[in-house]
Amino acid sequence: MPNSSKLPSEVVSRLRDLAHDLSNSIETIMQASYLLGQSKLEPHGKKWVQLIEEAAQDAAQINRHIREVLRGEK
Repeated sequence: MPNSSKLPSEVVSRLRDLAHDLSNSIETIMQASYLLGQSKLEPHGKKWVQLIEEAAQDAAQINRHIREVLRGEK
């Protein structure tokens, strides 16, 4: 008996594409925040860079979890 909780394949495919695109955007943010962190910043500016880096790491982790769920939708 098929599992009725499975998403339609076209939805899973579209979500995979979106997760891939999201990964690319997150990677850009991570690279930009790294480069910004290498520049001479006031302490307050360094705190903002750290906040951006931590949020980007969190977003990347969430995206990895989404991709894991989608792998289970095969």
